[in-house]
Amino acid sequence: MRLWGSTPLFLLTLSQLASTAQVHFEQESAVFSGNLVDALGNDSEYTSLLVLLQRTRLIPTLNKLNGSTLFAPTNDAIKRRASRNALWDTALGVEELNLLDNIQEKLRQELFYHLLNYSLSELPTEQDPQVHRTLHFPHIPVEPPTHDPPPYPPWMPIPGGTLGGEPQRLRISSREGETWVGVDAFGEGGAETTKAQVETSNGILIGIGDVLQVPPDLATVISSHPSLSYLTNILTPETIEFLNTTSELTLFLPVDSAWQALPHYERLYLESKYASDDLTRIVNMHAVAGKSLSYSESFRSGLNLTTIDGPKLRITYSEEDKKTKVSSAELLEPDVYAANGVIHTVSSLLVPKGALRFTLEKYLLVLNCTSFVSLLHSVDLTPLINDTDTHWTILAPRDDVMELWGHNNLPPRGSEELKKMLQYHFIPGKWSPEKLKDRMLLETTLVEEGMGDGRQVLSVDVSEHEKGKERSKSVGFAGAGTIGDPVLVNNTLIYFISRPLVPPIDPLTTALSSLDLSSFLAAVFSTNLAEKLKYTPRTTLLIPHNSAFKRLGLLVSAHLLAASSKADLERVIQHHAITGVEYAESLQNGSQRTYGTLEGSDLHVERKKTGSNSSVLLTASGGWPEMRSTLYPKDTLTQTGVIHEVSEILIPRSVDLTVGKLVRAAKGATMASMVSKAGLDWVLNGTAPPEGTPWSDMGLSGAGWTLLCPTDDAFHGINLTQLYADPEILRDIVIQHFIPTQNPSKAPSNLDTPDAFVNNRPLAFDDSTTYTTLLSGTSQSLFADIVFRDMEGEGIVVGIKGARGADGRNDWAHVVSWGRSTTGGGTGGVIQIDRLLMPYYPPKWVQYGGPVAVGIGGIILICVFFYGVRMVWKRDTTEATYEPVGGFGHEDDET
Repeated sequence: MRLWGSTPLFLLTLSQLASTAQVHFEQESAVFSGNLVDALGNDSEYTSLLVLLQRTRLIPTLNKLNGSTLFAPTNDAIKRRASRNALWDTALGVEELNLLDNIQEKLRQELFYHLLNYSLSELPTEQDPQVHRTLHFPHIPVEPPTHDPPPYPPWMPIPGGTLGGEPQRLRISSREGETWVGVDAFGEGGAETTKAQVETSNGILIGIGDVLQVPPDLATVISSHPSLSYLTNILTPETIEFLNTTSELTLFLPVDSAWQALPHYERLYLESKYASDDLTRIVNMHAVAGKSLSYSESFRSGLNLTTIDGPKLRITYSEEDKKTKVSSAELLEPDVYAANGVIHTVSSLLVPKGALRFTLEKYLLVLNCTSFVSLLHSVDLTPLINDTDTHWTILAPRDDVMELWGHNNLPPRGSEELKKMLQYHFIPGKWSPEKLKDRMLLETTLVEEGMGDGRQVLSVDVSEHEKGKERSKSVGFAGAGTIGDPVLVNNTLIYFISRPLVPPIDPLTTALSSLDLSSFLAAVFSTNLAEKLKYTPRTTLLIPHNSAFKRLGLLVSAHLLAASSKADLERVIQHHAITGVEYAESLQNGSQRTYGTLEGSDLHVERKKTGSNSSVLLTASGGWPEMRSTLYPKDTLTQTGVIHEVSEILIPRSVDLTVGKLVRAAKGATMASMVSKAGLDWVLNGTAPPEGTPWSDMGLSGAGWTLLCPTDDAFHGINLTQLYADPEILRDIVIQHFIPTQNPSKAPSNLDTPDAFVNNRPLAFDDSTTYTTLLSGTSQSLFADIVFRDMEGEGIVVGIKGARGADGRNDWAHVVSWGRSTTGGGTGGVIQIDRLLMPYYPPKWVQYGGPVAVGIGGIILICVFFYGVRMVWKRDTTEATYEPVGGFGHEDDET
C-alpha cells in the first residue's frame, strides 16, 4: 500500500530544476568531483547521516537529484538529536529495522526538511532571513503505518499534503558573521553552519551543528511558542484535534498580553470547562482556511481574508511606522511555520464587537453556580442570564450551598413553583452594598398574581460591625446571609447567598410561625374567611397580639368568638385587612391618612413623635371614641402583600357591641330575662326608651348604660317564680344593677406607652369609686348607690354603698369580667359579677331609730341650753349690788 499518490512527471520536474540550478558562493567553499553521497562518505563527520540516509532509502534519491542543497547535520548533532528522540536513536542503533513502516516515512520526512531542490546561489550576509522551500511536504500520516515497500525506487518527495501543495519552508540568516539555518522570522534561533560548504557534482553540501527541527502540527507549535502560553492553557481537546487535523490553516493568534487585557471574569470563564463552544468560535474568528496559505509575503494593504467563522480580516500597511495591521491588531511575528499551516501572532483579539457574548450564564458557571444555572434552564429562565444589556443584582447560591440544601428540598425541576422561586433571586438594577439599608425592600422579577400581577419584594438585612478602627458591613437578603464579597460583572452584581431563597407564602401560613399571633389566627380559622385572606390580591394584614384580646375585655372577646357572633367576628377580622400593599415606609412616612379595608370602612392613621421616638396610631372606624392601636411595622412579606402587627383589636362601625350582646357573652340569660320583664329591654338593644314609658319621662335617652350582670349561676337558690310575681321588687332588683354613664371613664394618662391606648372598661374600678344606679333616682332609699373596692387577695368587688346586711354577703359581688359597648357613644357596657345585688331595705328601727334619736338628742340639747341660760340669768338677779350715795337721783331725772 502506498502512503500517498505520486506522479512520474514530478521526477522529470525535479531533474529539470536541478539541471538549471546555478552555484555561486561568496563564502569560501570546497569543490568535490563526486556527488553529494560521495562527499558525505569522504567526511568522517557525516557517518551517522549516511547511516540514516541508507536506512530511510534516500541514497538513491540523493544520487538522482541534480542541483540541490543538503544541510548536513554532523555526527555530534545527530547524537544529540538521538539522545532526545527515540526514532533517531532506534534508527542509529538497529542495523535492520523491522518496524511497521519499513520505509521509515517519518524519519525520511525529517531528512527531507534538510534538503532543497536547488543549489543556493549565495548565503545571506544580514540577519534579515532568506526563505527557502525544502523537499519536505507535510501530510497527515496513514494510520496505522504500513509494511509495503516504496512504490518505486528511488524514493522521491511527492507534492501535496497539508500546506496546500507547497513544501515546508526554511529560513536562513546571518548573525554575527555566521550563517544560521532554520531561524525564525527575526533571524533568531536555528542551527549554525559549522563546516565549509562543499560543491559537488549534483549539489551543495553545508554542514550544520544541529538537526533542523521539522515544524510540527499547529497545536504543538502553539504549545511551544513562548507568546502563546495563555492560549495553550485554554485550548480544549476538541480545538486541539481541529488544529491537528485541519490542513491549509492560516492562524492570526493573539499573544498573552492580548488575553490579559480581557476583564478578569472573562478570562476566568475562558479558562473553565464551559467555554469550549466559545473557544471554538474564537479560534475560528482567527483562522483562515483555503487552498493556499497566507504567508506574510502576500500581505498588501486592502487585502481581506475571510475567517472560518465568517468575519473578514483586513490587512493594512503603514508606510509611516512600517507596521502591518490585521484589522485592529498589530502584526507582531509573521510566518511561524507548522506542519499543516502557518501562524501569525497579533497584539489583540480579532473578535468583532458583539460577535462573542460573555453572558451572565457563562460567568455564573465559572463562579461555581452550575446547579443554579441548570435549574434556570429547566424552567426556561435563561433569558435572565443571557441578556448582556440589562442591569441586574443576582442572588446566587453556589454549588456547595445547593448540595447542603439538598435537591429534595427544592420544587420539582421544570415546575411553576420552581420558576417562581428562581425569579425571586433576580433584582432589577445594580444594588451595591453601599446603596443598601437595613429593612429596605427591593422589587424582584417575580410577578405574583397575589400582588395583582405586581412584583414581589424581598427584605434587606444590613448590619455594621466594628473591630478596632475598622468597620465592616454585612448584608443579607430575605433572611439569607451572603458569603464573601459580591462580584461585579459588566452590568450585573452577583451576591453569593447562604441558602436558596423561598418566595413569601400566603399570609395565614406565614403568620403561623409567630405564637404571639395565634389568637387572631384561631379566630380567622373559626370563620369562613381563611381562603379569602389567603388569596385576596394586594392586601396588608394587621394582626393583633394575643394580649389584645384580653385588653379588649373578656366579654367582648367572648362575644366575638361565640358561634352566634360569626358575622361580627368576620367584620372585625376584615377591618384588619387593608386593601392595597402598604409597607412600613408608606405607613410611617407617607402622606396618606386613611386606608380602606376589606370590611368596607376606613382606618385612620396618625403619626406621633415623642422626643426621638415616633409611633403610628391606628383608629378604627367604630368602637369607642378613644379606641386606638399602636402599629408595629414588621414588613413580614406574604404572597399577597405584607403583614404588620398591632397592639389592639380594631372594631369597625359595622359592629354594634350592645349591652344585650355582652350580657349573652357574660352568660347572663336570667338577668336579660329580668331586664326584659322590668321593661328595660331597650337598654339591651342599645336604643332609647320608648315614648310614654317612665324611663322616657325621666329623660334617660341620652345616657349610656352599664349593667352589673350576675351570671346564671348566681341565681341558684333564688325563687325566680316568686320574684317574677312581684313586678315592683323585680324592677328594683334590676335597676339596682343599672348604672347610667353620661361620660366614658378616663383613658390612661400615658397614651405614648405601647399597649395603653384602649380603655376598654365601661367604668373605672378605682378603689372606693361610687356610682349612682337607676334605683338611686327612683327610690327614697339612702342605700341605692354602688361602690367598688379593691380587696387584696380577692380582687375587685362591687357592693351597695352603706348596706349592712347579714355580714354584707348579699350586698357585694366579685367583678369577674367586663366588656364595653359601642352604643350610647361608646359609653357603658356590661360588668360580669358572681352574685345578685339585692336592693338594701334596712329594718325600721335602723331606718327610723336614727332620726328619732337625733330628734330626742336635739330636744335634750335645747333644753340643756335654755336651762343653762336661765341659771345664768337667775344668778345675775340674786347677787349683791351697789347704789350711788344718795340713791338713784330722781331729782336729776326730773331736772
